[in-house]
Amino acid sequence: MSNQAKAGLPARLCFCYTFPQVKTPAALIFYLASAATAAEVTFQKHVLPILQNHCQGCHRTGEAAPMPLLTYKDTRPFARAIRAAVISKKMPPWFADRDHGKFSNDTSLAQSDIDTLTTWADTGAKEGDPKDAPVPKEFTKGWTIGKPDLIIDMPAAHKVPATGTIEYTYFVVPTGFTEDKWVETVEVRPGASSVVHHIVLANRPKGSAYLKEAPVGVAYIPTTAKPTFSGKKATGDGSFVGLADGFIELLSVYVPGGFAYDTKPGQARLIPAGSDLIFQIHYVSNGKETLDRSSVGIVFAKAPPKERVINAYVRNDSFVIPPGDSAYRVDANVEIHHDTMLQSLMPHMHLRGKAFEYVATYPTGESQTLLKVPSYDFNWQLTYRLEKPVLLPKGTKLRATAWFDNSPNNKFNPDPKSEVRWGDQSWEEMVAGFVDFVVPVEVNPARIATQSKQ
Repeated sequence: MSNQAKAGLPARLCFCYTFPQVKTPAALIFYLASAATAAEVTFQKHVLPILQNHCQGCHRTGEAAPMPLLTYKDTRPFARAIRAAVISKKMPPWFADRDHGKFSNDTSLAQSDIDTLTTWADTGAKEGDPKDAPVPKEFTKGWTIGKPDLIIDMPAAHKVPATGTIEYTYFVVPTGFTEDKWVETVEVRPGASSVVHHIVLANRPKGSAYLKEAPVGVAYIPTTAKPTFSGKKATGDGSFVGLADGFIELLSVYVPGGFAYDTKPGQARLIPAGSDLIFQIHYVSNGKETLDRSSVGIVFAKAPPKERVINAYVRNDSFVIPPGDSAYRVDANVEIHHDTMLQSLMPHMHLRGKAFEYVATYPTGESQTLLKVPSYDFNWQLTYRLEKPVLLPKGTKLRATAWFDNSPNNKFNPDPKSEVRWGDQSWEEMVAGFVDFVVPVEVNPARIATQSKQ
């Protein structure tokens, strides 16, 4: 009888370890030493491949992360911090509920990778043999998309003040395109990431009245009604922004940790001849006067596309969030009027944002949750690219739902005693469910969808 049984312990609490049969203590010691060596985790062989695949896109000089993780020397001081970040799943940032949807740009770590990084930190964070290291990953300085075919800069550097609240600032930049351009990839880059919270880049077609009063090439802050990318002020109609005749189309968004806006083979976005690009920049003061000259990199399509990718967003701007409410719900709905493929989704709220989801209700009455973000983080506004695009047949209702925490329990809440309405600034709120739609190139984007009450 085992010692555990004699002590009256239940059998399920007995942990038994089986080793190969050995005849001497020396042999046992040799076996244990060999097993430990075989299980040793080193930076060069085990950790570096994980960093290359999941971390170095941001963790390199000039990118959003505060420190590079390219070499052992870079990484060793942060071994314990890396351990804590991956166990808590704070890093890499990824917030989609795994029960709803699969995404091609999922940056989250497999449990085996988490185990590798924690074991490495727990066993001395050894370097290992440099010969075991994978080939270094190549990056183009300043860009995640490789070398762009065309770079368009803001015409001049803009001085961001050291202190104070800065209203959204707009810059109108002519493209100079004399013919329609189809583009595969668009990446927006801040000139001074320390003062750029985010950038929204839009295409303004020739003849559009949107921001017609704004001077070309210099900073412009509207002094009257604040514009949105629908070309009009907030309306309270829960509209589908961007899909209207002469619409202003979103081309790309910069947020820390975000992704360039790209397309699949046979697809492209359209920038019509004579268009202007509009940079809408949310600057934040950081105690030091700073110069910013942001830019956009464009990769053109190599051949005429068969499908057009269109970015827009489902919006509801008529809400009022009560003081102290910890789970206030706001819905925004549209109806699809042409068979459309849904390719990516990006929820957008501000500091009181708590959770977000997209739900499609098909003409059959069946509903599908396309994306659920149970813990929204304003600092990481990610785009979620569907692994397999979803067909939204004509008659589908698409709903974006946002939940807000306006209670004192929200540590980011600027003022839990105030009512909160739609607005540009972080202490105001937005319900904006960005989407990438894909349709045949001959389809008029103005006819894809309209606002719906349900």
